[in-house]
Amino acid sequence: MRAMGGGGQDLDGLLDQGEQLGVIGSPSSTAELTLDILGTAVERKLVGELALFRFRQDSFLHYALGQITEVVLQNRWHEDPSIRSLIRQRGRVDAVSERQDTHLGKMTVSAVFRQHQGQFEPAILGTVPSTGTAIRLVDDAMLEHLLRPYASQIFYLGKVYGSTPKLPLWFKHFDTGPEGAGEAYHVGIFGKTGSGKSVLAKMILTGYARHRKMGILVLDPQGEFSKDLTGRSTGTFALPLKAILDYLGKPSFTLAVRNLVLDDWDLFKEILVESPFFERLSMPRGENRQLAAGVLGEELEKAKVKLAELHTRAAFEKAWEILHRETVQKVFYRTADSRSRFNDMLQQADPNAFYENYWKPVGELFNKERPGTREVKSALRWLLTPNERGVRPVLVVDLSKEQARGLFWNDRIQTLVIRRILKGLTTAAERAYQQKEESLNTLVVMDEAHRLAGRKASDEEEEEDLVRRDLIDAARTTRKYGLGWMFISQTLASLHTEILQQLRIMFFGFGLGLGQEFQSLRLLVGSSDASLRLYQTFRDPHSSFDAGSRRYSFMTIGPVSPLSFAGTPLFLNVFNRVEEFLEANRLKVSVRQLR
Repeated sequence: MRAMGGGGQDLDGLLDQGEQLGVIGSPSSTAELTLDILGTAVERKLVGELALFRFRQDSFLHYALGQITEVVLQNRWHEDPSIRSLIRQRGRVDAVSERQDTHLGKMTVSAVFRQHQGQFEPAILGTVPSTGTAIRLVDDAMLEHLLRPYASQIFYLGKVYGSTPKLPLWFKHFDTGPEGAGEAYHVGIFGKTGSGKSVLAKMILTGYARHRKMGILVLDPQGEFSKDLTGRSTGTFALPLKAILDYLGKPSFTLAVRNLVLDDWDLFKEILVESPFFERLSMPRGENRQLAAGVLGEELEKAKVKLAELHTRAAFEKAWEILHRETVQKVFYRTADSRSRFNDMLQQADPNAFYENYWKPVGELFNKERPGTREVKSALRWLLTPNERGVRPVLVVDLSKEQARGLFWNDRIQTLVIRRILKGLTTAAERAYQQKEESLNTLVVMDEAHRLAGRKASDEEEEEDLVRRDLIDAARTTRKYGLGWMFISQTLASLHTEILQQLRIMFFGFGLGLGQEFQSLRLLVGSSDASLRLYQTFRDPHSSFDAGSRRYSFMTIGPVSPLSFAGTPLFLNVFNRVEEFLEANRLKVSVRQLR
């Protein structure tokens, strides 16, 4: 790996000028260091602070960074029974109270750099430095100096948890090259409602969007991302996504339900089953309705009716005529009595009402003549194909109900459409890899992932179960094609374990500290009890007195930072002001565009 940093002397100078918090104490190990906190530092906030120390290993100078995860107060005299008796009477004993206090800190090392020929390169903590080794507070100047060769790759989401330095992160694209990871990463963002996970996801999306040849697809079931992209900002953190993407030279497009054209006969049959069309003809949900929709679709295809023409009155008249055929009715009703009842309902039905209320809203989903429409197939082709400048775009598919006016739309239809998009993505990924061995270099963002990728399956094989199966298969197989997934979920325990096991980068916000959620968190993070205890100190952002003082805290694990290659968790407070986020990442977007 390429060496990091500039001259060691400059870093030594910055380190010597930094505030000393304590020294390495005993007992310490390579997994966790014990710190003897200096008296000058005991009154300051220490938990969460990023600290650095210098030591010699294999005849080379090394620099180790980590976060202080816990502080323990000890006073041996206060533990003596006789002193406790005096304290019970007097409240304190001047000779020992406070004066004999010792503060011990716990520090987990997340990154180690070796100084070699005036450069810095990654290393490991292969020994425990001697007691008395100075532990100093890290500031922005130290981090910038240490990571100077990678300054263009560094991206900031916030500051070190409870501290002032910005926490350096990087979001590499999924292809090869200096800023590439070489393969796709799957990302998970978890937290209760109000924990800031949606805002964090938009900020991470911005980090990936800096890569011109990387495509981004957002499946947006609630319409939150599309609102930000179209200037209808949500929440107090009004991130100007459109302005940022324009500044980065990234083409973007929002494809709402009313602009999305479905392009598959099987999808038409499934939507027709879900619609009230057959229900109004006294056909209950079940096998008969499945057979009726199937044979009707097949007969329409045979009659050369095109999907794009299904919304027309002529297509309806053809379908109405097909349903009157005895040969067709025998497919879904075997007895003469059943066919007679069905014919009676056909005779009593008002064709005009059926067309307007039950057929046309379904047919319009396949209508290419709607203004500004794009087929699923062509939308995915636009997403995955670089333009003449080698740039892949950002595509947000708004699947919210409010965008489906005049169309037949519900949660089940939404699920069917998502499945169609998933199939198109995985097919395109396999084809591109087999034909060109080319990386798709695309990230798919799936909001509300717990709805479609949960652990529990239905008693019957519902469409949600098929989507779950597709997502599990995609998480297993598409990484090598350069197709990564970001799952955003309110819950951790209910997300399917097969998907959790495939995640490389994870962010955990407030609300996972109890019950099954905490057990799932423990399994993912490992046996780092100190890190888990630090996570449990996260406070509910909405417990703040006002919106301006809210703190959105996250724990992250995985290869998301040049300071986390040891695999230990890092903790940060996400920026709560848009201007601060833009300035930290050199995104020159006018403040007026935030309003």
